[in-house]
Amino acid sequence: MSPALAEEIRLLLPPRLQLHETWTLRYSLEQHGVSLSTLYDKTGAATAGAAARGGYVLVVRDSAGGIFGAFLSEPPKPTSRYIGTGECFLWKSSQAPLRFSAFPYSGINDYLILADGNYLSVGGGNGKYGLWLNDTFDKGLSQACETFGNEPLSEEGEKFEVIGVEVWKVG
Repeated sequence: MSPALAEEIRLLLPPRLQLHETWTLRYSLEQHGVSLSTLYDKTGAATAGAAARGGYVLVVRDSAGGIFGAFLSEPPKPTSRYIGTGECFLWKSSQAPLRFSAFPYSGINDYLILADGNYLSVGGGNGKYGLWLNDTFDKGLSQACETFGNEPLSEEGEKFEVIGVEVWKVG
């Protein structure tokens, strides 16, 4: 993630997190391997004590070179219910020159973050996902969803091939 992209995302973070200039890489597909459970372990370890008031920036790179993702108000973790708050949002960017679009919480539903051992998803409604990644991080899906009123995040269309995944801790 480039400094310019990080700055675009930072401007949309909740005010309590905008002052934090240092973000900590908690998970990287390149460094930690292809494992959704490792992502959960690495991001969950960050929630002990005072760190729980922070947030998480999910960054996905697809095979077309697109970079997009989400701000998560809670660490992703396997659960049988949706988690997260209205602070969550989806975003996408394209390089040279940087073009950035963000899709804030619409308030239509509370389908923010849903995850289990097989997938991680952000946003939903009517059987569609704003952003969905499978457990081996090779396939993804991004569709227009009610939660964020977004367009598909990948230039590849609704289905895309995942090349990279990172999760950054803010705060």
